[in-house]
Amino acid sequence: MADLSITAANVIAGSDAVRESGTAGATITAGQAVYLDTTDMKYKLADSNGAAALRVPNGIALHGAANNQPIVLQKDGDLTIGATMVAGVAYYLSDTPGGICPVADLASGEYPCIVGIAKSTSVLSVHIQPSGVAL
Repeated sequence: MADLSITAANVIAGSDAVRESGTAGATITAGQAVYLDTTDMKYKLADSNGAAALRVPNGIALHGAANNQPIVLQKDGDLTIGATMVAGVAYYLSDTPGGICPVADLASGEYPCIVGIAKSTSVLSVHIQPSGVAL
């Protein structure tokens, strides 16, 4: 398997979405997992095998943004992710910056962080849960 192939134009927050906004610190595409870099207070791409701060995403970008542009992310709730998933499968932060992958793609050296569980083939129930331990 591989990271979700997300169509950015199809990323849509659900009615129960918990949102947060801020400033992008990199080029971000809708559907990518982002974390808040506390050194400059900007959102950047999360990465499951990066430095400690990168391994815990704050949410999923709801739209694209370039460096220093406003960004809105979804922290919790239902999200039409713009990709095809398998209902009931847990999806995790990937070792590709900003990526989201199925549990089967986790590998040695990564720090597993659940991004959410697929409620259907198109809706991800976002609820970020970092493990804090390496595989």
